[in-house]
Amino acid sequence: MKKVLNLAVIGIDHGHIFNMLDEMIKEGCICNYFWTDGDSLNLEEFKKKYPKIQWREKNEILNDFSIDMILISSVPKDRASHAIDALKSNKDVMVDKPGCTTLDQLNNIKKTVNETGKIWSVNFSERFHVAAVAKAEELILEGKIGKVKSTIGTGPHRQGNYKRPSWFYERESYGGIITDIGSHQIHQFLVFTNSNEAKITHSFVENTTKKEFEGFQDFGEINLTGNGAHGYIRLDWFTPDALPTWGDGRLFILGDKGFIEIRKYIDLAKSKKGNHLFLANNEEVKYIDCSKVKLTYFKKLINDVLNRTETACPQKLTYLSMELAIKAQELAEKNN
Repeated sequence: MKKVLNLAVIGIDHGHIFNMLDEMIKEGCICNYFWTDGDSLNLEEFKKKYPKIQWREKNEILNDFSIDMILISSVPKDRASHAIDALKSNKDVMVDKPGCTTLDQLNNIKKTVNETGKIWSVNFSERFHVAAVAKAEELILEGKIGKVKSTIGTGPHRQGNYKRPSWFYERESYGGIITDIGSHQIHQFLVFTNSNEAKITHSFVENTTKKEFEGFQDFGEINLTGNGAHGYIRLDWFTPDALPTWGDGRLFILGDKGFIEIRKYIDLAKSKKGNHLFLANNEEVKYIDCSKVKLTYFKKLINDVLNRTETACPQKLTYLSMELAIKAQELAEKNN
């Protein structure tokens, strides 16, 4: 059986492609080719970081039967069509979030996955790239805080973190703040509450800082319920310039026997590093430095491709995460 996956990249428009590709290479994968549409702002950095990965026409990549998997981080509105092309070319797919921006796109992806039997995995980086979140999953499975009753997730970002492309401000291109950023937190709510269905009870979006860009949204919030639990999600582009990172992302998980707080990227005014976890239950109160906890998604996804399993993330959970994010986005805009 083949032991090493041969990757290719389609679309490098979002910087997440670097972490996606780096983690797969760390696990032993190889990548020789990439394609991107137009002059991406990441093109120079990509060529500098991966000088051996050669540009190749998209159709040539899709028709290369030696390539097992495609990594996609194009403009969000184009990710579904690229993924469908890859799936129909007998290749599994890892796509940056959001994996799609409309329900029609999602339905077409479902149809294609069903027809091809290939894997469509959305890289929800605020779960899969954050060691403290992986540790929280482990603790909850061990019953450390009992049954989860509530989650509060925040997704703060900084507008001026780096030069932004024009599509960043176009609603049709990035899908809206909930579809884009909120898909992270919705996915985590489903995971931590063990929900295979959920209901959006409230969603809201607005733009107060970039009125010249009608499609931009700088704030969003969601309330949802599932499996007897409640979730609140807050998203924004208001990270202040003095903060040493792009956002003070946090996750609060309340169980009926304790709670967990995660400070994903920084411990404000104490430590500039991330992956902090705080646990309190009926037996103990403690802090856990999760910086050395191993990420498991990438290795599991590789094994899923090789063995045709669903250990990294069940396909239905990926579908549901994106479905709820898009529906919450639509509800928020309908109510505005």
